[in-house]
Amino acid sequence: MTPHASPSPRLETPGEDVWSKVPEVTLVFWILKILATTLGETGGDAVSMSMNLGYLVSTGIFGILFLAAVAVQIVAKKFHPVIYWVTIVATTTVGTTLADFADRSLGIGYAGGTTLLLALLAVSLFLWHRTLGTVAVETVSSPKAEAFYWITIMFSQTLGTALGDWMADDAGFGYLGSSVVFGGALAILAGLYFTTRISRTLLFWAAFILTRPLGAVVGDFLDKSHAQGGLELSRYGATALLIALMLVFIFAFSHKPAKRGH
Repeated sequence: MTPHASPSPRLETPGEDVWSKVPEVTLVFWILKILATTLGETGGDAVSMSMNLGYLVSTGIFGILFLAAVAVQIVAKKFHPVIYWVTIVATTTVGTTLADFADRSLGIGYAGGTTLLLALLAVSLFLWHRTLGTVAVETVSSPKAEAFYWITIMFSQTLGTALGDWMADDAGFGYLGSSVVFGGALAILAGLYFTTRISRTLLFWAAFILTRPLGAVVGDFLDKSHAQGGLELSRYGATALLIALMLVFIFAFSHKPAKRGH
């Protein structure tokens, strides 16, 4: 009896779309990203400061949540908006407490923390590109690519917190002034996107990184004291409001995974 031939591996046909496990970059994506980064600041401060757990313990708690969320995201067979944005929020909260721990508890200051984290982010992107040949989010469909993606995002979120604090405090721009600076920088990137042919991957990561310090200074503006230039809102209340807004945008709008044509 002649054995059956094993089925040949499935080949991608020309023009076939390969779906990523991260969302398509749209206006809703950027709105959710800014909400998530602001939530990371208020939520991180609520645990480390309002609950008096300190930066190190809070970083440990959020670090465990971050690893758990990334594991669920990687195990998932396809893109799920809720899982994705929960993981993003996990990176912003651990980024907030980790940056505060590096800046304040380690005594290296905002400038030192920003420099260190910028170097770590650059190394992460370099190793990702060196290993897989691209850092485009459309290609994030394998466990290895996802691992690089989430490590890079975690460093970018942590860098953003340190950079936002440096601009608001050491550079003297304050929370509102820093919001204008980072918002203006994002507007310039948007203009470059629509009027030039600069690499979309480069513009994406530049915008992704800059939304974090924007969220950091907006979050600080909401919950810091009047003496520090903030509105002195409840960290718990601000966090709850931001969660509610994120849920509205997650469930009220459709979300498609990014795709890459082959």
